[in-house]
Amino acid sequence: MAVSKQTVQKFDGERFNLRKLNGLEVRTQYQIEISNRFAALENLSDSEDINRAWENTEEKIKISAKETLLGLHELKQHKPWFDEECLRFIDQRKQAKMQWVQDPSQSSVDNLKNVRREARKRFRNKKRTHLKDKIEELETNSKIKNIRDLYRGFNGFKNGN
Repeated sequence: MAVSKQTVQKFDGERFNLRKLNGLEVRTQYQIEISNRFAALENLSDSEDINRAWENTEEKIKISAKETLLGLHELKQHKPWFDEECLRFIDQRKQAKMQWVQDPSQSSVDNLKNVRREARKRFRNKKRTHLKDKIEELETNSKIKNIRDLYRGFNGFKNGN
């Protein structure tokens, strides 16, 4: 079983860490688990609904991945200002885009533009607020002569944190 460059496979919001398949022990365990689970799917009838067959297949893959300790992939949070509110705006933007794809009318285009504009505005304001707080923290550390935290803060800025 060759592992592609893709290191994360997403099924219904669950992301599995495929890098673990590079290890021989995990790979063989996963292969055995998948072959056992799909042996039960081989006797499906042709009259079964294709959507139901896909749901069965997807469920078998998820169960096998969980049992072979592939584990869920943890998303790294690189931006400290990015929070739950930002995730909600991203979800709104995705919903507006899906609505536009399904119905490419002028109203859905306008809605998508408005949602994107609002999301950019909120992201920009969040980032500005975070940077203001960091600068105030650096000023405070400078005033109270807390040199260690002052230099850590400078290095954080230099490294993009």
